[in-house]
Parts: sequence; structure tokens; C-alpha cells
Amino acid sequence: MWTRDQQECGTGAPAARTVTPDGDVILLVPGESAAARAAAHAQDDDLPAVIEITDVAPVSVPHRIRGRARLAGWLTPVRGDDRAVCAALMAGRHPVGELLGMSEPSEPLDAPGTGRPAWMLLRLEVGEISVADLWGAGRVDPEELAAAEPDPMTAHEAELLQHLATVHPDRLAGLCGLLGSREAAGLTPVPLALDRLGLRVRFTRGPGQAAFDARFDFPEPVADVCGLRRAMRSLFAAAAH
Repeated sequence: MWTRDQQECGTGAPAARTVTPDGDVILLVPGESAAARAAAHAQDDDLPAVIEITDVAPVSVPHRIRGRARLAGWLTPVRGDDRAVCAALMAGRHPVGELLGMSEPSEPLDAPGTGRPAWMLLRLEVGEISVADLWGAGRVDPEELAAAEPDPMTAHEAELLQHLATVHPDRLAGLCGLLGSREAAGLTPVPLALDRLGLRVRFTRGPGQAAFDARFDFPEPVADVCGLRRAMRSLFAAAAH
């Protein structure tokens, strides 16, 4: 996270983050972090800041970075009645209720010897968003972020891709049969990305040689893991014919 004058506000990732229905980004950070201190002492209660997010494939594959996002806006502490609302939203999506004092804590909620909270909620009111990923690069309106729904596969993607890579390399190799006119000999497939609409696989021929990605769409969007299993069976069955 960076302030307007390009001084770093914290090198580590927040313990958790989520998005409000209005499109603001809520961050849970240590109370002693540079980001928390800067937001608490900012003049006019308003600190220009940037969040940079890097999406890295959860499997070993050449060029593992799948995308980058940059969110610029204004950072403020979450205070008053808003804190209870944002804490409930955060705890409903991440197991951080204890850190937010919503259950019996095993440690004091204040950082020892400081009188400051051990954890602090910050709000980034988003003004600009830019994204560069496997599908291209462009700008995203903050209103689009507010309206977006999480992909149902997000929570399962890393585990499922790792499972495919380690347990089902033969099934993945069978997908070469769906590449059409491409020469499939010597290709090594690695599952790269998974969402409700399909599976993206990276095909390589070895160190130093060009790789390419292929997208395999599901017959229809999947809503849960059971639907994903059916979609994957259909995909592998199509590759086997």
C-alpha cells in the first residue's frame, strides 16, 4: 500500500480484506502497522493511497503471475457505528471474529504497552481501478466493483488446481485432443486458472520454449463444487472422443 507521496504504508498483506455493498474496500491491519498509523493521523481524516494486488498461480508453472490490479482512493479508519457493521461483514467472510473482538479473545485486543488496538479496520474509498490479467488490460469503474459478485470457485480454486496437477496429469494431457490443429506432441499441460465458466490450462514444451494458454469453457456456469465435478467430467469425456 502506498500514500500519495510514494512512501510505503506497509509491506505485508492485510490479515483480511473485503468489499462493502457500496464498493469500498475494508482492510484488517495490525494497529501498529504503518498504514494504520498513517490513516489515524492523516490531516482532514483523508489519506490518498494505492493498493496493489498480484494474482499468482497456485501451481508451479512458467510465468506464474496471472494478473495485477491497482486500486487508488482515500484511506480512513473505520470508526463509530460503522465499525460494528464492517466487522460483521469481515467476520462473515473470513475467520477473523476473534481479532475483531467479536468472540472471547485469547489475547488482549490492545497491543501490549501501547493502548492502541491490536487490529484496526481501514476503509479505502475507491476512485480508480486498473487491471491487467490473462484476458488483457483496462480500467474498471468503481461501480462495477460494487456490483460484482465473488466467483463461487474462488475459495476452492487453489486446492482444485493443485489436485488436478498432482493427481490427474493424465486427464489434463487428454485435453490436448481439444486443441484442434495445434501440434500436441511433447506438450506438458498445467492447470492455470479455474472459475465458474471454465478451466484455463498452460501448455509448455520445455525450458526456453514458447508456452501458450488454452481456455476450456464449461457447458454452463457452475454454482458449486458438485456442479464443477459434473462440468469437469463432461470436459474430460469430450477430450476422450
